Amino acid sequence: MMAYTNPFRFIQQVRSEVSKIVWPTRREVFVTTIMVFIMAAITAAFFALVDIAIRNGLQGILSLFA
Repeated sequence: MMAYTNPFRFIQQVRSEVSKIVWPTRREVFVTTIMVFIMAAITAAFFALVDIAIRNGLQGILSLFA
């Protein structure tokens, strides 16, 4: 059975929890966004290089049997 909470008390609790939120500064958002783009570019480059290496390796193996 669920406990019943007074709506007034619930709103007080919500306001109390919302007041605990620490919002990031504009600079923190900017730096984090730039870091996400940098990490995405590094990841894309890594997987592109792995893809090229696998493709060249498979082409080399298949050319032995052709």
